[in-house]
Amino acid sequence: MAMNNPYKAYQENSVSTASPGELTIMLYNGVIKNVKLAKQAIQDSNISAKHTHLIKAQDIVRELMVTLNMDIEISKSLMAMYDYINRRLVEANTTNSADVLVEAEGYLVELRDTWKEVIKINRQKQFGQGGQV
Repeated sequence: MAMNNPYKAYQENSVSTASPGELTIMLYNGVIKNVKLAKQAIQDSNISAKHTHLIKAQDIVRELMVTLNMDIEISKSLMAMYDYINRRLVEANTTNSADVLVEAEGYLVELRDTWKEVIKINRQKQFGQGGQV
């Protein structure tokens, strides 16, 4: 069967073969991308696009919340952070505030970069070498 969209097939394969940590990085990248697109839409006065991208960003943040293992202590802190980010995304959607999105994006980038570092350290411990995400 011929592939109609090789990029989509690559994406599906990337998701199905990714580790849980790599999936988390993908979620962070997706939410950051949508926040950036929403900021651009605000600058362009494209309210419909802003709304679409912020709804996608909120969906991803909620997915991050759902995947937390609340038996692990740090998950409680992450839940509070995700809840705050989600509320800020809702606020940005209702007020058209790019400044609020800058704040949310900063937190998301910091969380993503922390996850990348954790994965790198774990790979170094596991394989005795540096792995890149």
